[in-house]
Amino acid sequence: MTRGSTLPAHRLSHLSGRLAIPAQIRTSPAPVLDGFNTAPTEEAHRALLTCLRSLRWARRLADHRPYPTLDALLAASDEAAYDLTAKDLAEALAAESLPALPDDAYGAAHMALSAAHAAYEARFGHAFVICLDGVPADEALDYVLEAIRSRLTNDPEDERVVAAEELRRLARQRLTQLL
Repeated sequence: MTRGSTLPAHRLSHLSGRLAIPAQIRTSPAPVLDGFNTAPTEEAHRALLTCLRSLRWARRLADHRPYPTLDALLAASDEAAYDLTAKDLAEALAAESLPALPDDAYGAAHMALSAAHAAYEARFGHAFVICLDGVPADEALDYVLEAIRSRLTNDPEDERVVAAEELRRLARQRLTQLL
């Protein structure tokens, strides 16, 4: 069996002695991130628990400090959130509450949201969680109501997966706000 011709080798003589991949430029972390990186462990745990009420998640993030950038911290947060066990997830969900309605929301909206949330809690045994990152404030109520109604049709295992993803997104959003 004969092989076809191959392309000639490329010569990069003008790069001899140079790196073909540029070296990464190291920058120091932002001052707030630096404060988080150097905070006592218990203080870091407390701050992280305001973002997601999972002791395992908070310990993991605090124990792996320092983070060179916010993106590195957010990536670590995502990874830790993906690794939550069913028990960790239940712990985090138990501390969540329904997003607050705007003060100017009409009474029927409060009733509709309360009823939908009660149905959700009765079906799944925990608070409805949703990340509203990127949702305009004037659309939040309709978005939440539509999401609750839609997710009420999920079976419990599918909803656990959706709730875990929403918690991960919430933790990311809260960490970004914290730092």
